[in-house]
Amino acid sequence: MGQKVHPKGLRLGVTNNWSSRWFFSQKKAYREAVISDAHIRKFLMKKLSFTSVTQVDIERAINKIILIIYSVKPGMIIGRGGKGLEEIKHHIVNFLRLGSKGKETKIDLKIEPVKKPYLNAYFVAQTIAEKLVRNFPHRSVVHNALNRVMEAGAKGVKIQLGGRIAGSEISRREKYFVGTVPTSTIREDVDFAIYPSLTKSGYIGVKVWICR
Repeated sequence: MGQKVHPKGLRLGVTNNWSSRWFFSQKKAYREAVISDAHIRKFLMKKLSFTSVTQVDIERAINKIILIIYSVKPGMIIGRGGKGLEEIKHHIVNFLRLGSKGKETKIDLKIEPVKKPYLNAYFVAQTIAEKLVRNFPHRSVVHNALNRVMEAGAKGVKIQLGGRIAGSEISRREKYFVGTVPTSTIREDVDFAIYPSLTKSGYIGVKVWICR
């Protein structure tokens, strides 16, 4: 069961909350909001990747959108005197204006720091992927990540690499475990993330499970 169900989707409403929190009864408004959320999240993750953004939560009211950005380096997003925040807000307002046919929408940005980055699966997966792109030996990268996660206070961690690892001719999967990661226990707080690493020999997929 643990490999067939997304660990976060399985625990929604138990240990995990929804990343988009709103509801529209009209089908068209609902559809537009889902697409808009996906585009906003993709834009912010790409634009703010240098600040190690791990999650973007979106809350909507009738004419208001609250964006909660979780980052390992929040100071780099805010910038001097909040200049960075104003720039991001300007980009999002322009994007929404194009998509919503001139409707005025108020935008609030909240920046939340990630206090223990090595207990966040997305940050760990991103760190591993970036090192693989720079041709670091994959085993030492993974073992270093496993040690850092366990030192941060995790119960267990599982890391899986898939693809042409170390430039091999045939793609393969490699799994690494430390501690316990009960993927089927719904009350257990398991964080999960997937991150692609584009190396010279093709994509290597990085999957990380962290039992907190």
